[in-house]
Amino acid sequence: MDMTDLAAALPRGRDAISFFINGEKHTIACPDSNRTLLTYLREVAGLAGTKEGCAEGDCGACTVVVSERTDGSIRSRATNSCIQLLPTLDGKEVTTVEGLKRADGSLAPIQMALVDGHGSQCGFCTPGFVMSLHAASLSETRPDRDAIECALAGNLCRCTGYRPIVDAAERVARQGDAREVEHIRTQRSHCHDRLSQMAQGSIAVELPGRRYWSPTSLDELAELRLANPEARLLAGGTDLGLTVTKKRQDLPSLIHVGRVAELRTVVRTDSHLEIGAAVTLTDAFPPLVEAYPTLAEWARRFASPPIRNSGTLGGNIGNGSPIGDSMPVLMAIGASLLLRRGQVTREVALDEFYPGYQRTVLMPGEFVERIRVPLPDTKRLVRAYKISKRFDQDISAVCAAFAIELEGGRVKEARIGFGGMAATPKRASHCEAALLGRRWEESVVLGAMDALDSDFQPIDDMRASRGYRRMVARNLLYKCFLETSGSTGRISVLANEAVR
Repeated sequence: MDMTDLAAALPRGRDAISFFINGEKHTIACPDSNRTLLTYLREVAGLAGTKEGCAEGDCGACTVVVSERTDGSIRSRATNSCIQLLPTLDGKEVTTVEGLKRADGSLAPIQMALVDGHGSQCGFCTPGFVMSLHAASLSETRPDRDAIECALAGNLCRCTGYRPIVDAAERVARQGDAREVEHIRTQRSHCHDRLSQMAQGSIAVELPGRRYWSPTSLDELAELRLANPEARLLAGGTDLGLTVTKKRQDLPSLIHVGRVAELRTVVRTDSHLEIGAAVTLTDAFPPLVEAYPTLAEWARRFASPPIRNSGTLGGNIGNGSPIGDSMPVLMAIGASLLLRRGQVTREVALDEFYPGYQRTVLMPGEFVERIRVPLPDTKRLVRAYKISKRFDQDISAVCAAFAIELEGGRVKEARIGFGGMAATPKRASHCEAALLGRRWEESVVLGAMDALDSDFQPIDDMRASRGYRRMVARNLLYKCFLETSGSTGRISVLANEAVR
């Protein structure tokens, strides 16, 4: 069967989508696949409480809560509506800041607390803060201060400041309004009933200059991808959405993978974590951190909750960004990718996946099916570090990951991955060689630090200078040594190290 016959044989699916906004059903025939949820809310639904700030998922002014049915229950999460493409909302429910208002016109407790606590001045960012805190209350009715600060990691305020906002959230959490808990429970029950009646099955929309597919099975996705190798794969849209909102470019042909059930599972075997390519970062990180507890801070600092709620691990890997934070870590712990083209699969080590800048070894019609992460060996020392200008919601200047296995005090295996240091995420082969077979001691590590200069020739950009990156990379290896060897080391050598 040639490509023409294959395309003709593919199931077309329905060409309309349906979803709810604040309990009201919206059905759109042949939706524009390049339209964002934010523009629909403001320009069609008339819900102008949701704001546009950065249009790239960084400021949080556009935050809404998206609910969907998973395993018979309702899961509700904060989402950046500015980069969420409209057709991906099929079968889901969106809650905006207007939807929190009670039937009698009164405000929700978090809204009232912000008013009483002077948590808003110009008010532009306030709806996003409200929705992030509302999402936190749905998953944890009484979040502590740390949970509140984590929930707000993707929201920026430029006038009030964060203290009155966090204080308001803490006050609501301490009060623990039983009526609010019951209200939320009732709303979730209604949402479950509404979504359980939504249409299922694949979607196929064709408009002049636009084609959009949303398959529901892995086999259907494989056929679609083979028949349309030029189409862009769409998962969470946290990167691809910027093509529309920032670059002002069309995406004429899209295949959405977010409804393929087989790509949304995490399975733990005796030897690996098998993570489907469409598993969100929010769902992928807990099993990773459970297996590798030292990755907890890395996972906490990866983007922001709304980005992690939409973005997928497979999408982060597939984009091939030189500053993607997942790849150095997964390279260090030995992850591989299961790739599929039609009915044929092959496995490729992640550190062999990027032949050049934003290039991958994927063949036309091929896609990432899942990520295979080996479970840890108790002898392996694993560390990951992110260096950026801000603690939260920032792009790395350098991301480093180390997996060191010792035997009898000597380095039996060393796997070291870096991001931000080259055109692709990359292992430090010269540094690894300088450690292999040697004792895990300061003199050896200092020599391996020098070897990093043979591995990387970083560039100057707005995030960091070339010299800074080289110095930080060396120091992170030394930090890993100090944390895993019990040695205090000669810290002065770092302070006096010249930037070469």
